Amino acid sequence: MATVAFIGLGNMGGPMAKNLVAAGHAVTVFDLVPEACAELEAAGASVAETAAAAVAGVDYVITMLPAGKHVRATYLGDDGNGLLSLLDGSTTVLDCSTIDAETARDVGLAAKDMGIGFMDSPVSGGVAAAAGGTLAFMCGGEAETFEKARLILADMGKNIFHAGPAGAGQVAKGCNNMLLAIHMIGTSEALEMGARHGLDPKVLSDIMLASSGRNWSLEVYNPYPGVMETAPASNGYQPGFMVDLMVKDLGLAMAIAEGAGFDNPMGQLARDLYEEHQKDGNGPRDFSSILEKLQSE
Repeated sequence: MATVAFIGLGNMGGPMAKNLVAAGHAVTVFDLVPEACAELEAAGASVAETAAAAVAGVDYVITMLPAGKHVRATYLGDDGNGLLSLLDGSTTVLDCSTIDAETARDVGLAAKDMGIGFMDSPVSGGVAAAAGGTLAFMCGGEAETFEKARLILADMGKNIFHAGPAGAGQVAKGCNNMLLAIHMIGTSEALEMGARHGLDPKVLSDIMLASSGRNWSLEVYNPYPGVMETAPASNGYQPGFMVDLMVKDLGLAMAIAEGAGFDNPMGQLARDLYEEHQKDGNGPRDFSSILEKLQSE
């Protein structure tokens, strides 16, 4: 079993850290929210007073932070005095945050120059997968670091991919979530179009699931209320995965496209629709609530 520092115990990080404790690892946690730390302590983790104290002598450092600026500040600091300055080659660093690829590359390069194995390791699957230990990890970094990374990631997820060098994990995540937004909008459009012609959305869903329109949004996360009991749509669009987070991820996807000089019209339209939906006060609701925006058109 490994010694692990886990920093960032939000909706995703908290359940992920609990799974590491349940797997038998010695986990030390840090978060700015005392209640989050107390919950992990009750689950069997140790609590550090600072991030610096949490990483002392551990095998792995795992972070789950809100944005690139937080990742940069945590690892690099203002004058090179971030967490990387406290580590050496015996520690593997895994940033599971969803951030811009440029920051991931910068932190990865700094870590490499210091002889520290680093991977950007963003996740897919949402809160339910974080709790169930079934996340997908998209990793960017050196192959040797990936071999060490997947030993610990396997206790938090079931699909672990090496996408390429540092930053590649964030590019893969941006591509995935852009596609997710697009097929959620398309699924919502198709179901509403059928409903307006008198089709039962459940029957139409079954038809499309057995046909070429089959997709994840339709099969696992149906956006039409009453079709799938376990989906947020049948629970007042309670997250789930918030519209605010989808807008953030689509902004990151647009930056990835622009960085490659690539015009992605479907991604841009998805971004615009979700931004409009957010401005209408739907930011805290599940992203499948985009159906209601289409219904109002």
